Amino acid sequence: MIVTEKVVAEETLRHGTARGSGIRWAVQECSQRDNLKVAVAELLDAIAHDQSELVLLFCSPQFHIPEIAAAVGASGGNTSRIVGCTTAGELTPLGHRDGTIAGISFPAQHFVTSLRVFEQLSKFEIADGFTDARTMLVDHEAVQARHGKMHTFGVLINDGLSMREEAIASAFGNALGHVPLVGGSAGTSAMTTEPNMFLGDRVLTNAAVLMLISTDLDFRVFQTQHFEPLDQQLVITRADPGRRVVMQINAEPAALEYARLLGLERAELTPGVFALHPLVVRAGGRHYARAIQKVNDDDSLQFFCAIDEGIVLSIAKSGDLVEDLDSVFNKLHEDLGEVEAVLGFDCILRYIEMEQGQMLSPVSNLLRANKVVGFNTYGEQFGTMHMSQTFTGIAFGNNVKR
Repeated sequence: MIVTEKVVAEETLRHGTARGSGIRWAVQECSQRDNLKVAVAELLDAIAHDQSELVLLFCSPQFHIPEIAAAVGASGGNTSRIVGCTTAGELTPLGHRDGTIAGISFPAQHFVTSLRVFEQLSKFEIADGFTDARTMLVDHEAVQARHGKMHTFGVLINDGLSMREEAIASAFGNALGHVPLVGGSAGTSAMTTEPNMFLGDRVLTNAAVLMLISTDLDFRVFQTQHFEPLDQQLVITRADPGRRVVMQINAEPAALEYARLLGLERAELTPGVFALHPLVVRAGGRHYARAIQKVNDDDSLQFFCAIDEGIVLSIAKSGDLVEDLDSVFNKLHEDLGEVEAVLGFDCILRYIEMEQGQMLSPVSNLLRANKVVGFNTYGEQFGTMHMSQTFTGIAFGNNVKR
């Protein structure tokens, strides 16, 4: 991996290129929005070129998406394959970052991409989404066939405020069948109505971007979580699934009952508590988190994922996050040999846990050692499911598949 650093005025750009795969990454720190146009141009100059098949940009919400999209458009060249979104924190080969733009590009020498924007997610229908994704896959496979032997994966970036991720993941995951699908929800705060995604110079709202990516490089799709269920179980007795709000647990006000089961007072319920003690549901032999976002004024609980009445949940406890993550990367190295780069999606609640547990330093070391580029999300997509409190992604080796 070749790493370069460039300092211009108040911006610092660090970037690198994987020797074997040609995958490029860059991290742009821009202290003033007045310099944004120059900062974006320099970042794209470092990783986007005529041979780039796809560029992904993960942008701190301190920058406004319309301004970034305009800067991308003004940078020149073909911007139709530059996809970006806001984050709740950036994952970079420099470790965790906040207030930066992180980018990764995939060279046409090893990658073939098809992408489609799905808009007006409030009107998204599973049947139509399934048909559209299946048609997209058939068309992509026809293009892929002209490039020799390749294998395909899907990447899905969602508007995190749409609250339609479950329907979208179900439709696309089932349509793609054997093709693995991963992704994340753009991490814009629910307190803002600003756009959180773009394609080239086009600002996207209430949208999702589905990318089918084929490569002749060896890769592995992965997902990990580090919590385990306790004996305490509870039942959702009143909820509003459309808003992801739970009003009652065990026929009691949700926040009060959750706090009671943990031996806490309502005032002690914080994002740190939610991170350490998620509620989990068992499905297909595994437990999946139904992560709590916040306590509402009426003692209801706001969730990051779909939740419904009658569901039986368990309270879980956090395990050793660093050890779990280290074992994931060790397994990837066993499978791939040298890991050239990792495209990663990590839940914001995991970051909160790392911060409170003083784990940011060792985790940043793992991000650096494994060249991870991605973002902290408001939910992750894996296969047919939208979930929380996971680390999900694709790791790339430098061996060409035969």
